[in-house]
Amino acid sequence: MRRALDIVVAAIALAILSPLLAITALAVMIDSPGSPFFRGRRVGKDGRIFRMWKFRSMSNGAAKGAAITGRNDPRITRVGRVLRKTKLDELPQFLNVLTGEMTLVGPRPEAPEVVALYTPEQRAVLTVKPGVTGRGQIEAGEESEMIPAGVDPQEYYIEHLMEQKVRRDIDYLGVRTPLSDVRIVIETATFVLRAFVGK
Repeated sequence: MRRALDIVVAAIALAILSPLLAITALAVMIDSPGSPFFRGRRVGKDGRIFRMWKFRSMSNGAAKGAAITGRNDPRITRVGRVLRKTKLDELPQFLNVLTGEMTLVGPRPEAPEVVALYTPEQRAVLTVKPGVTGRGQIEAGEESEMIPAGVDPQEYYIEHLMEQKVRRDIDYLGVRTPLSDVRIVIETATFVLRAFVGK
C-alpha cells in the first residue's frame, strides 16, 4: 500500500511541478554553470548506498568537500540559498521515490561517513526507507542554520545535532501511521509554500 501511494504521489508531483523544476534547473545553471543536479551518496534501507537527487545548491564541484555545510558556507550559491530555505532543492528526490530508493515520509538519509558513526540502537533508522520529508525536518528546520560560524560543520553536527535527529526519527517510527505520514506531507507542503511566498 505504501509503495503504491509513493509511486502515485511522486508521479503526480513530478508532472504538476515540471514547469517549476525546469525553471529551477535553469536558475541553477545561470547562477553557477554546470549540471543543475547533485547526486550525493546516501545510506538507505538496510545500509544500501544509493545516489540521492537534489538541485545543486553549491558551486560546481564544491560538493567534493565536507558533507555537512554550516551557516554562511562560501560554497553555497545565491540561488542555492533560496533553494535551501524553501526546500526546493529536495524536489528531484521524487525520482528516488519512483525508483524505490526512498519513500515520501521517513528518516532523512545521511552520508555514509555519518552513518558509520551510528550506534547499534541508532541503526534502527536503517530498517525503513529514507524519506523525502520527515518529522525531523518539520521540527528541526534547516540544520545548517543551527551550526555556528567558525566551527567545523561536520564535527559540530556529529557532536551536537546527530543524536537528537536520530532519536527524533526513532521515536516517530514507533508511533508512525499512514495518517501521521499524510499529516507530515501536508505540513511540509505548507512550510514550502510559506517559505516560497515569503521569499
